[in-house]
Amino acid sequence: MPLDPLLIELLACPEDKGPLWYFDDEDILYNPRLHRAYKIVDSIPVMLIDEAVSVDEAEHQRLVAKAEAGGATETGTPAPSGG
Repeated sequence: MPLDPLLIELLACPEDKGPLWYFDDEDILYNPRLHRAYKIVDSIPVMLIDEAVSVDEAEHQRLVAKAEAGGATETGTPAPSGG
């Protein structure tokens, strides 16, 4: 189940407070600046620094390419209005 758009709008990295990339098909939130992924378990983001997974360079490049191709939603941006 995808995250609520309002939650996506509010989420930020707990360490550097910057935006994250949300990959709904992989159930992760990713910080490309720190190469760190946060898991989403049962539609609940696990936003604990100690629970984050470090991402190697190859995985980082894969996620960057996927995000650039439109496969991710950036957090911290307002959800589109339905008007």
